[in-house]
Amino acid sequence: MSDALAAVKTELPSPIPGYFADPTIAVVDGRYLLFATTDGSPEWSSTGFRAFTSTDLLSWEDHGVAFDVRDAQWASGYAWAPAYAQANGKHYLYFTADRGTIGVAVAGAATGPYVDCGQPLVVDGEFDGVTIDPAIFADKDGTSYLFWGNGVAHGVRLAPDMVSFDPAEVVSWVPEEFREAVWVHRRGDIYYASWSVDDTRSENYRVHYATSSAPLGPWEHRGVLLSKVAERGIVGTGHHSIAVVPGTDHWVVAYHRFAIPRGNGYHRELCFDRLHHGADGLLEQVVPSAEPLCLPLGADELTHGADG
Repeated sequence: MSDALAAVKTELPSPIPGYFADPTIAVVDGRYLLFATTDGSPEWSSTGFRAFTSTDLLSWEDHGVAFDVRDAQWASGYAWAPAYAQANGKHYLYFTADRGTIGVAVAGAATGPYVDCGQPLVVDGEFDGVTIDPAIFADKDGTSYLFWGNGVAHGVRLAPDMVSFDPAEVVSWVPEEFREAVWVHRRGDIYYASWSVDDTRSENYRVHYATSSAPLGPWEHRGVLLSKVAERGIVGTGHHSIAVVPGTDHWVVAYHRFAIPRGNGYHRELCFDRLHHGADGLLEQVVPSAEPLCLPLGADELTHGADG
């Protein structure tokens, strides 16, 4: 642990107390909806995903465990990296289990409880790299895409049932310095892919991004999107997700960092910051704020700390 991290006290609080990681954020039914991996266990050995909701990103309601991977007949543990989608009047939770297999569970309510579909969606070994870290992108035409991978990134159009795809349609590529956790979003005619670099146990864990004119690329690397602020003890910033506030051009990036104080790659906490798109279509680098972000849904303006 660095001296800078050890020296920082609690003046940089997470709005969601406790150890959590791999956040996926969306706006559903007039609330921010967030799922996260329960953290704090050696070798990331937790089994459940927690659901939270908020109207302003500052005050969060904990809805408890939305899904435990042990409830899937094919899985036994290691619940990592949830991803969320809404379609067909249902709610879908995509997840990693058993260190390298992706499944999907379904619920009638956004916060669950979720029920496993009965079989994995992507089995480790089907495609190059490690089968972890699913993410969902829903395009403007209603088509949904699944992204995943460690070492190699993969993307594919999901079938309308949201629980299957054609393996022959999978597009695979290796983004620059790619480690894991690719995320895709769209603004206007530009698609953005962003991903985590380095190891989540490293203080240099960070996020790069690229742009494209299509949801599955090809992608043009653009550089760093999010990285540590070591002098303030903010390190290990990565495994993010991005959401837009409906009806506005306000964008939010959720991510995890080493918990403050004395965090590490197994003791992480959640953060939220504003994501800015420049006039040239490129993303401005996110500088982690010294204060929690407050962005009420429906608000014209946000409030943030002096560093925001």
